[in-house]
Amino acid sequence: MLRRLHPEQPDSFAFTAANQQWAEAQITKYPEGRQASAVIPLLWRAQEQEGWLSRPAIESVADLLGMAYIRVLEVASFYFMFQLQPVGSVAHIQVCGTTSCMICGAEDLIAVCKEKIAAKPHELSADGKLSWEEVECLGSCTNAPMAQIGKDYYEDLTAESFGKIIDDLAAGRVPAPGPQNGRYAAEPLKGLTSLTDHEAGKPQYNASVELATGLGDTIKRIDGTEVPILTPWLGKDGKQAGASAAAKPPKAPEAPKPAVKQAAEAKAKADVKEDQPETLTEARDGKADDLKLLKGVGPKLEQTLNELGFYHFDQIAAWTPAHVAWVDARLKFKGRIERDGWIEQAGKLAAGEETEFAKRAKEDGTYKD
Repeated sequence: MLRRLHPEQPDSFAFTAANQQWAEAQITKYPEGRQASAVIPLLWRAQEQEGWLSRPAIESVADLLGMAYIRVLEVASFYFMFQLQPVGSVAHIQVCGTTSCMICGAEDLIAVCKEKIAAKPHELSADGKLSWEEVECLGSCTNAPMAQIGKDYYEDLTAESFGKIIDDLAAGRVPAPGPQNGRYAAEPLKGLTSLTDHEAGKPQYNASVELATGLGDTIKRIDGTEVPILTPWLGKDGKQAGASAAAKPPKAPEAPKPAVKQAAEAKAKADVKEDQPETLTEARDGKADDLKLLKGVGPKLEQTLNELGFYHFDQIAAWTPAHVAWVDARLKFKGRIERDGWIEQAGKLAAGEETEFAKRAKEDGTYKD
């Protein structure tokens, strides 16, 4: 299936403050130089925020990770989990149409979608609240036919029960996910033949549905208002989760962990007063350096730096902490200067040396003008 960007695109995209903080935290999971490994979670977060992936969102993620736009577009267009067109503001419904569901009535469910939402998949309903598509097997064959709405499965559907779910969603009601025919989970339709002593006293819902309904709104997308776990791979003290608690020799204090370093650097940075570095109105001799040879600088970020008055490596190499604070306050993605080591890289490039990143960029042709 050919997947292309939607012809109508918004002018811009920006993560919310909370999602930006979350995204930057995700990048710290990966080793230096491997930030591109965070592309899928960041794209997913962008889609959760907006409902779909627009071109500005894809380019924004690329800038954040220092990747070429085409590389991120390749990921977004390859995985069908990413929606490249607007979806319903309330819910996007994915009906499984593979063998088990097809045999059990998936075509009836698709007919309901055509009647109640839109005649064709990926079209918005008249009120813009709902959209739908047919997808490949979602792995709930025992409970066929089924559909995924948001993050939850709605199983054991009929045309009637599915139609009611769609009506509820359109009316602002949130139906409980899981089996819709009274079945608890995936036990035989005729009832349990074993473990019958566990039938009495069981909760109203199975564990998955119980967790979903406990959230209060099972179709709500992540929008950053949740209490974020910014670094779940680190403990509150900055130490790796699960690390040995064995005491260290008293005269050999443990080296600070990344989160501790980050906290200390953040505090020190907060105490630094801004001081504007030397800027230019245009490049010297009309020829600017290729700032994309700095790791973490993409085309848009290079344009921003030029607009601020920075065209040459030696300008960046001369930045002091106060200068960094001034520039950082004017960049969309704060903290990138220190994280990606712009000053050190710029110093080498200004001196005619070549960094590992610049060498790879030239060989790949990604950032070459």
